[in-house]
Amino acid sequence: MKYGLNLLLWTSGVDESIFPTLEKIKSWGYDGVELPVFDMQEPAYAKIGKKLAELGLGSTAVTVCTDAENPISPEASIRQAGVDRIKKAVDMCAAAGATHLCGPIHSALGTFVGRGRTEEEWKWGQDSLAKAADYAQKQKVTLVVEYLNRFEAYFLNCAEDTGRFCREVNHPNLKMMYDTFHANIEEKDPFAAVAACQDQMVHVHISENDRSTPGEGQINWDASFEALRRANYDGWFMIEAFGLALPELAAATRIWRRMFPNEEYLATNGLAFMKSRWEGELGR
Repeated sequence: MKYGLNLLLWTSGVDESIFPTLEKIKSWGYDGVELPVFDMQEPAYAKIGKKLAELGLGSTAVTVCTDAENPISPEASIRQAGVDRIKKAVDMCAAAGATHLCGPIHSALGTFVGRGRTEEEWKWGQDSLAKAADYAQKQKVTLVVEYLNRFEAYFLNCAEDTGRFCREVNHPNLKMMYDTFHANIEEKDPFAAVAACQDQMVHVHISENDRSTPGEGQINWDASFEALRRANYDGWFMIEAFGLALPELAAATRIWRRMFPNEEYLATNGLAFMKSRWEGELGR
């Protein structure tokens, strides 16, 4: 098992100002980080990749799609822009040495049309991501689709649907992830949810119900970890938590009050919690 920490806890960029934080993350005992991919400045990703290599830290990455770059838009040009955006994000991953590009790359984040998805959108999304996966394969990056809860997206909201989506595309570089925050809202049973997607699941976000320190909220962690154990999961456990450090990010993630004492507290206690559940007495 590999333990990681999403850098969105501190930043939405990857410039050299984050390097001291990377050193701390290494000293706390993490195996790697998840890089935000929004600015798409390749030299910055090359620099952070070099720093990560010096520290012996692995990396994955996360991005989103926008209204203007929506892989399921009825407009072919917008769908193509969505594919192009994902390809550009893949380039950033390659520059940094990140192995996975995660996130709700199936559709525009926060966009709603007053109904559920259509069969046309399903096909458009699969066609878009198949094209992006072909490109990612050449760059040795795996695209990892993240389903979101109903308040953040309408296209993919549960493990079963996301597993079927990826299974039907049937591409070695298009897989999916399981996020405990979204699952806590959308799934009735962690065991059933993980079982429905385990053949496609290659990444896990460890995220508390209030987006703060894992283990201090209401997620059913016993069931979540046991479900992943039964599925023989052996990838990243990546903490995804958000705070108030960046006003723009706090607004996007609907974080209106501080939910933890400080970032170091969340990082160190979160790592200890994951290890206790997976490797410690409760994990045996």
